[in-house]
Amino acid sequence: MHLFYTPDISGNEYYLSEEESKHCTKVLRLKENDIVYLVDGNGGFYKAAISAISGKKCLLRIEETQEEFGKRNYRIHIAIAPTKNIDRIEWFVEKATEIGIDEITPIICQRSERRVVKTDRLEKIAVSAMKQSIKAYLPKINEAQTFNNFVKQNNASFKCIAHCLPENKQEFKALIKSQNDILILIGPEGDFTSHEIELALKNNYLPVSLGESRLRTETAGIAACVSVQIINS
Repeated sequence: MHLFYTPDISGNEYYLSEEESKHCTKVLRLKENDIVYLVDGNGGFYKAAISAISGKKCLLRIEETQEEFGKRNYRIHIAIAPTKNIDRIEWFVEKATEIGIDEITPIICQRSERRVVKTDRLEKIAVSAMKQSIKAYLPKINEAQTFNNFVKQNNASFKCIAHCLPENKQEFKALIKSQNDILILIGPEGDFTSHEIELALKNNYLPVSLGESRLRTETAGIAACVSVQIINS
């Protein structure tokens, strides 16, 4: 299956971008009347045929349309501290997109060793992962925010903070309910500070544990994502 990302698609015909046209005709060596598939990142899944190839442009004819393709009955938003090694947070974005996630927000914490995140780079990784896993929804990648601002502004109905301090915490997987929207905070390599945890609790975040093992930041994010997916499968 040849899948292309077409966020601005409308009507019954669509021109692939110059880059995608080149990939379609030069790399994949597709020809007129060959079938391809398109996703718009908002739930639209399309079957199309190549109707014309002209220079650097490839014109597609839409033959079938599915709305809300693969739509889940829950939403998961993970706010995660970017790792010192950017490859690790990029790996998280890729795998979380493949598993299924709706929103990702990088949060800058007191112990964060990385304070700059290139959102456009993460978006490209998410697009690639969406196509690879044949999904029609592209997760929203937000600009980085400070922990304090994020915690004070977010009004999600079910929100929690995963940390490693030996305090009273509930098992995250025991709190997950099917078809519920979830927001979870994942801290940096050095964990959240006690002040950050206290601030989260004052703003109605539940303290949770992701298990007995001490997980890396990106692993903790994936563990949370998988737990929600399993409960809802």
